[in-house]
Amino acid sequence: LYRCYEAESFKTKRCYGLQIKFVDMVIETENLSYKDILTNVSVGIKRGEYAAIIGPNGGGKSTFIKLILGLLKPTGGVIKIFGREQAAFADKQKIGYVPQGVSRVDENFPISVEEVVRLGLPQKGGIFGALSKITSEERDLTLSSMQKMGVLELKNRRISDLSGGQRQRVMIARALAAKPQILILDEPNTGVDTGSQKSFYELLAKLNKEEGITVLFVTHDLGVIADEVTKVMCVNKTVSSCHNPHEAMSCADMSRLYGI
Repeated sequence: LYRCYEAESFKTKRCYGLQIKFVDMVIETENLSYKDILTNVSVGIKRGEYAAIIGPNGGGKSTFIKLILGLLKPTGGVIKIFGREQAAFADKQKIGYVPQGVSRVDENFPISVEEVVRLGLPQKGGIFGALSKITSEERDLTLSSMQKMGVLELKNRRISDLSGGQRQRVMIARALAAKPQILILDEPNTGVDTGSQKSFYELLAKLNKEEGITVLFVTHDLGVIADEVTKVMCVNKTVSSCHNPHEAMSCADMSRLYGI
C-alpha cells in the first residue's frame, strides 16, 4: 500500500485489490526547523484549502512562508510540494507569491499596470520581458488576470498613480498570470486602507472557490479569517493547526499564542 501511495498519492487507486482514496496534499512539512525561529513544524495544506497564518510579530510566520517557497533552506525536517520533496520540485510557476509590502513602489518608475502584470507570465520575468512582444495567448492571459482582480480598466495607468489597494490587486494579477495552483500572500493588506480590505478578502475567497486555487496567507485580521477560511495555522516558534477557525480563536488559544 505504501508503494501505491508513493506512486499515485493524489488519486483514488486500486492497490492490491483494494480501492483507496488519499488526501491530496499540496504542501506538507514534517519536523521542519529553521535556526531558533521555527521548531518541529509538521502541517499539511490540502488542495483547494483557504488557509490563514496568524501569530505575533517575530513568531516565524514570514520565515515559514519563505521556507515553503525555497527562499530559505531548512536546518532540519522535510518540505514536500505536490508530493515531491522540495529539492525535486521544479514546476515553480504552480506557486504564485505576493510578498509583504508589495503595494509600495517607486513613484518615479514609468511602468503601466499591464506591463506589471506581464512580469508574471512564464518566461517573461524581468522588465525587458514585460516590455517585449507577447503572443495573443499571453495577451489574453494578461487581460484575464486583470479582469479577475478588477483592474482591467486600469491597464494603461502607471502603477505609481494607483492607490495602495489598487496596487495590491495588480500584484495579485501578476501572480495569477502564471496560472498558479497555489497562491501565497504575506500580509497582503500592509499599507492598504481599511475600506479596501473587505473587498480584497472577497476576491481571495472568489479565487479559491471559483478558480480552485489553494490560498495561503499571513494576516493580523482575526475578524476576517473566522468568516471565510477553512484552516488557521497559529505560528509562534512552532505551528498548531486547526480545521475550525472559530475553535482556533478561543480565548485560551489566543492567550497561548500571543502570550497575553
